[in-house]
Amino acid sequence: MTAGSMENVELFSSEGKGRGLKAAKEFFAGDVIFAEPAYAAVVFDSFIAQVCHTCFKRQEKLHHCGQCKFAHYCDRTCQKDAWTNHKNECSAIKRNGKVPNENIRLAARIMWRIEREGSGLTEGCLVAVNDLENHVDNFGEEERKELMVDVQTFVDFWLPSSQQFGMQYISHIFGVIKCNGFTLSDQRGLQAVGVAIFPSLCLVNHDCWPNCTVIINNGKLELRSLGKIEKGTELSVAYVDFLNLGEERRQQLKRQYDFDCTCEHCTKRLKEDLMLGVREDENKPSQGMVKDVIQFSKDTMEKICKARSEGAYHDVIKLCRECLKKQEPVLADTNIYMLRILSLASEVLSYLQNFEEAAEYARRMVDGYLKLYHPNNAQLGMAVMRAGVTHWHAGLIEVGHSMICKAYAILLVTHGPTHPITKDLEAMRAQTEMELRMFKENEYVYYMMREAALKNQPVHVMPEPSSNTTPSSIFHKKQ
Repeated sequence: MTAGSMENVELFSSEGKGRGLKAAKEFFAGDVIFAEPAYAAVVFDSFIAQVCHTCFKRQEKLHHCGQCKFAHYCDRTCQKDAWTNHKNECSAIKRNGKVPNENIRLAARIMWRIEREGSGLTEGCLVAVNDLENHVDNFGEEERKELMVDVQTFVDFWLPSSQQFGMQYISHIFGVIKCNGFTLSDQRGLQAVGVAIFPSLCLVNHDCWPNCTVIINNGKLELRSLGKIEKGTELSVAYVDFLNLGEERRQQLKRQYDFDCTCEHCTKRLKEDLMLGVREDENKPSQGMVKDVIQFSKDTMEKICKARSEGAYHDVIKLCRECLKKQEPVLADTNIYMLRILSLASEVLSYLQNFEEAAEYARRMVDGYLKLYHPNNAQLGMAVMRAGVTHWHAGLIEVGHSMICKAYAILLVTHGPTHPITKDLEAMRAQTEMELRMFKENEYVYYMMREAALKNQPVHVMPEPSSNTTPSSIFHKKQ
């Protein structure tokens, strides 16, 4: 795996897409093509007191800025590193007596940096913030109203002593954020906690089946190759999750990024036969049955979202089971409506520690994902990891270890060996490998030790039962 720099890419005019980046050399799976620090970044409003405003790590105890009481940091080191970016923000918060939303804060940080450094072109960067696309001219009526509210809020927040920017330029920055804002994750890569601008990344065009992926690692964004890329090939990333119908992806891309996707998977509707798959046995359902089940699935998803927001997790499981009962005689296991229910059911059952049932749903979900996703897709890797951990907790060590190994192989490509989540997986792989050896040597001892660990009690190894005892009734008892 190579360490990346901007010398690895070339800026060019991509037909029908505007500017783009192409490979200046050959790359292989897992290579870092380039790494880029954020030009400006802020924590989401909902994580202000839970995430460090410098390194974006989630911490139980954070120190806050003694002046504005708003910014939170891991320690004095993070606070000192943040002062250049926080200084004006701190003064503006004290002056206004309140904190604006994340978009206003990000726009302010961008413009305070431009005030300090000039045009927004930093060393090693391929494009200036001033030259990024904003698509403001294509905003609809509602978007324009929201933009005007944001601009006015920004003007009220902006320090009178700072450089004064015109309304058109402020609108440009908000347009850049809307089109190019990149979600930041916590140190484990498991939860979105902030938003940032990475100017060079903005030059990488979209493809629903891309040859690159993007990950945050050690405070920098990494563009990583998903497979072999020949010199001169255009580099691409997926702006939206592939696990949606082509028309849904196109609508989302048009709405958020203001372009019409013409990639091969959209134009040829590749994989959609699987995403909309129905059972092909002797009891093949009619079109009317399929239509009714899909509508039932959509209605159930709305009910599930409401129940989840209210913390009614047992209601979520009830809804999932009812929906799966309707889906299973009609839809194939690759159908996205079934996969969404399987994913939700597995996630919530794991939270409720009903690992056996969760594992079955997770296995079916992974089987479907493997037929739909790119083999080195980051979402696939994370899903396989969660399924492996669920099987491990359920005592299904053989399947659990196999899935964890599969996830580790994917994340070595998408995240790299130094990413915290990959390191966690490496430790899990070693642990499950040890447990699997123990399981193969003596299942009885393995399950006794496992049950004792779950109960947090000392292990008392009892004599192995005689051969006339049914092994499954003792060895496979799960808590």
